[in-house]
Amino acid sequence: MLPARFAPVLFSLILSGMMSFIVTGVATWKVLGFGTGFGGAWMQAWTLSWPIAFAVAFTAAPLVRRLVAKLVKQPAGG
Repeated sequence: MLPARFAPVLFSLILSGMMSFIVTGVATWKVLGFGTGFGGAWMQAWTLSWPIAFAVAFTAAPLVRRLVAKLVKQPAGG
């Protein structure tokens, strides 16, 4: 188990990995279709996009949390 202080980094890593995997898969399918070379092209796109998605997710998270806090009604007494 990792210490709790790594939770934000781990969250961003897992979420960005999942999201970039799905989005690059859909984009690659849209451009190439399911055929020869699809898997390799998808993995190439994913390995390029995951670090970018991670950096964006990790750095944007505090801003997004503040924005969400302003957009949702706080519970009574809080």
